[in-house]
Amino acid sequence: MEKYLREWRQDAVNKHQYDTAIFVADKLLAITGDDQDAFWLAQVHFSTGNYNRTQSLLARGKLSDRNPQCRYLAAHCSIKLGKIEEALQTLGEKNPSHLVSVAGSGSARQKLRHVDTNSRAGARHNKSGARNERLPTSEERDREEVDNIKSEAGMCYLRGVCYAKQNSFDRAKECYKTAVQIDVQCFEAFDALMANSLMSPKEEWTFIESLNFDSITAPGNSSLSQEAAEFTKNLYTTRLSKYAKPEEFANATDTLSTHYRLGSNPDILLSKADLMFTQCRFREALALTSSVLAKDQYNFSILPLHLASLYELSQTNALFLLAHDLADTNPNEPGSWLAVGIYYLSTNRIAEARRYFSKASMMDPHFGPAWIGFAHTFAAEGEHDQAISAYSTAARLFQGTHLPQLFLGMQNLQLSNLSLAREYLSTAYSLCDTDPLLLNEMGVVAFHSTDLSAAIKLFQKALGYSQQNEADPDSIIPTRINLAHALRRDGALEEALRVFEEVLRHGVKDPGVFTAKGLVLLEAGRSWDAVTVLHEALAVAPQDPMATDLLNRALEANETDSAVFMLEAAPSQNGMGLIEDEVDDPVFEEALKRRKNALRDMEPNRVAGRRGRRRRYAAGFVEEESDVGESMVVDSDG
Repeated sequence: MEKYLREWRQDAVNKHQYDTAIFVADKLLAITGDDQDAFWLAQVHFSTGNYNRTQSLLARGKLSDRNPQCRYLAAHCSIKLGKIEEALQTLGEKNPSHLVSVAGSGSARQKLRHVDTNSRAGARHNKSGARNERLPTSEERDREEVDNIKSEAGMCYLRGVCYAKQNSFDRAKECYKTAVQIDVQCFEAFDALMANSLMSPKEEWTFIESLNFDSITAPGNSSLSQEAAEFTKNLYTTRLSKYAKPEEFANATDTLSTHYRLGSNPDILLSKADLMFTQCRFREALALTSSVLAKDQYNFSILPLHLASLYELSQTNALFLLAHDLADTNPNEPGSWLAVGIYYLSTNRIAEARRYFSKASMMDPHFGPAWIGFAHTFAAEGEHDQAISAYSTAARLFQGTHLPQLFLGMQNLQLSNLSLAREYLSTAYSLCDTDPLLLNEMGVVAFHSTDLSAAIKLFQKALGYSQQNEADPDSIIPTRINLAHALRRDGALEEALRVFEEVLRHGVKDPGVFTAKGLVLLEAGRSWDAVTVLHEALAVAPQDPMATDLLNRALEANETDSAVFMLEAAPSQNGMGLIEDEVDDPVFEEALKRRKNALRDMEPNRVAGRRGRRRRYAAGFVEEESDVGESMVVDSDG
């Protein structure tokens, strides 16, 4: 009869007929009185959302004290009910560190780290019910049942969730790490570490190398155990940061795609698209995300990346249609309102964008794209103080990513706070030293600090990484322009002219670029060529004040050069009275001298003007125009 009832209960659960499952499980528990049958009845109550009833059932026979699985379920109920302190009291504040498995453990496959000397009997619970660490003997993990070990890992994960809700992110990070170290198959904890950017790229790779994937076992088949361990490691590798070791990521995805036919799996495609976006290959990233959404329309894990790609490629119509559909069909998902906010931002309706970014962040306080988008709205309006405050919140929430620190540096750079900008950018560089956007911003700070050699090296390094990543040509144009300005200020006029010509060959029709090229030609003494280029600038922007001023100077210089040429070519004999009269005229000679001196003393850095600049953020969502200032250097884009 017990077997019959268990099979009936399981069949009802499989069919989501929870009333039937509760009815049968209740009779089974009355017959057997077994803790496992009580646990399964509590599981069914939990599945129906009856969290208070689940806790009442578990407390009835003090199941939480005797069974780790029941304790895990009771704490989970408290979290669902918003009772964080109660959940922590159930879980205890200390992680069972003695259960951590170390990589490379030898023949036993499980070598344990020992941390305490308390007896096992007294370590389960103290009188108040709080849990302490247990006896750390080398055989303890082997004595633990597999289900109990997994429950201990699950409780570490829940402990991290509680600390995260209390904004204690350092403690949450340690709990998540311990959960994965105890049970390498506890993907919930691993995903929390990656999705919330709690570790830097270097820390992520160090952490995954420390995990004991050999602890994964397939009973009765050692070769399958080894293959399963490698398979799991490759899956985890695809979730790591794409900045640190793209070649190892590529090897993992190739193995999963060729050996296990996972090339079209949404998670693998998401990882590839994330790499494409990181490398500024936006069209390729959009193609991958679109292929996923074509099969799984409401895959919210890939949605932020898809929205960012649409924004970068200025596809406002696609953003409108997607945002409208998501708001109608999934109003309880923060990703839906993120889509609405990005659409409004793409159409320059900043106030509406800010409202919906804020709504998304309130629905999920740890939703990174919403926080970054919210901060970008202040940056788009030039509200630097509010933007700095919002980026600081993002930096506190997502400690492992360099982007909030990068954006803080960019805001301080716009405020001309070079020392603060340098400090924030250096912090971002310590987290990620291969982002072309970051290197570009560091180069701008060096440029404004008159450290031209350092600026040139940083711009060249940023271009090197961009070319290595095969980034979209449009995304590296601002860095090329910055490099050309730095070369001009450093006196390398021919090299600066070559870089400006490379920019123009990409089809750029920016009056600022034509004007900068004209300035270089003017400094190089090629006044007639400068006149030609400056006319091209005025053809694009007829009212451009910088191009107009430089054109006047170039015409004066060209006139002076022509007069000097005529003087040098004039014959000495009589018959050219007009020229001889002008040569002998002291007023003409004085005017000629003044023009030469004015041309010689003209300082290019006094020429000021405006240049539109486009800002692309790796996490998305902002374009703005602002004064470039005296140097005309574009302090954005990668």
